Amino acid sequence: MPLLPPLSTDSRPRLLALAVLFSTALVACGGGSDAGSAASSPAPAPSPSPTSTDGAPAAGYSAGSCAVPTAAQAVVSTAPDHVVGNGTAASCTSDAVVNAVAQGGVTTFNCGADPVTITMTSTAKVFNDKPDVVLDGGGKVTLSGGGARRILYQNTCDQAQVWTSAHCDVQDTPHLTVQNLTLVDGNSAGQTYGLGEVYGGGAIYVRGGRLKIVNSRFFRNQCEATGPDLGGAAVRAFGTSTAAPVYVVGSTFGGAAGYGNQCSNGGGLSGLGASFTVLNSLFSHNAAIGNGANPAAAGTPGGGSGGAIYQDGNSFDLSLCGSSMHDNTAVEGGGALIFVSNDLTGTMSITDSLLQANTSGKFETSGLPGIFVLAAPGQPVITRSTISK
Repeated sequence: MPLLPPLSTDSRPRLLALAVLFSTALVACGGGSDAGSAASSPAPAPSPSPTSTDGAPAAGYSAGSCAVPTAAQAVVSTAPDHVVGNGTAASCTSDAVVNAVAQGGVTTFNCGADPVTITMTSTAKVFNDKPDVVLDGGGKVTLSGGGARRILYQNTCDQAQVWTSAHCDVQDTPHLTVQNLTLVDGNSAGQTYGLGEVYGGGAIYVRGGRLKIVNSRFFRNQCEATGPDLGGAAVRAFGTSTAAPVYVVGSTFGGAAGYGNQCSNGGGLSGLGASFTVLNSLFSHNAAIGNGANPAAAGTPGGGSGGAIYQDGNSFDLSLCGSSMHDNTAVEGGGALIFVSNDLTGTMSITDSLLQANTSGKFETSGLPGIFVLAAPGQPVITRSTISK
């Protein structure tokens, strides 16, 4: 089978030029449409981040109460295909996780009564010709990249993971579900596997197929510190299935000082041509640390946008409901989030959510503190939410 090309460069964002042009115009005009201002009925005041049994921030935004559709709910894991461990912490190893993911199917853990951290010595990789992968940590398992490697990897266009379609970049399978799990200290910088676009995704990288994250936590993950067209300290989704968005439900990215994730762009999530539905989740203390935006300004390496979420491409969507974003930062634009639909067809909604104290270093959309958005007319649609400095 001949090598398939990556997505056309025509679909790549032109973020810097657009940001300068549109943010300047919006400021000069005194703001955008009514749809771009915070709704009059504010979201509830922020609740303190609860702590879990390990003392770290718990999964999810405690004040979030948005309904979770069936497709976004956790997968039943009571009859797993694989169980990592035989009842002791020592039996729960990196090799066992890697082998279970490679075989596909539902994996649970039996590591003893206490919370356990498994430091990965290699990245767990999904094979495209195996059953859909479900990793259920039972609320007691942490997978660590040790600051040296990505933790989970799915790529439908990676020959090494078996091609199953002549159009690998648009296929709907496989499906990866991560639930009741903590992923920490992942690092995509320096990884060499996959095709040339495999950047970002310090904890999880997904190209093609589907991804669902439920009741999970992401702490201190990182990806490449500079670069204009990469991102996702925790999660990078590149050209995922159009049949469903990436679901993020009841999960926490950072959550407190010292737990945040950082990358050139998208301290929490990054999507290129990928849609996200984010429900009842918390993003705080994440950072976009690159500089020069996208494409990179002369004399800069590029990046620095979307402290919590970074999305770009053409037709894609973001739905944020029952969620909180605070104390995220971006060197360039979008301290909370940046959303750039190059052909202005993308849609964005913010419902029953609270966004505050998200710092944009250089640009944001007038009237939307911490946000930069280029989307379809009338976007974003903001309902019962508070967006403030």
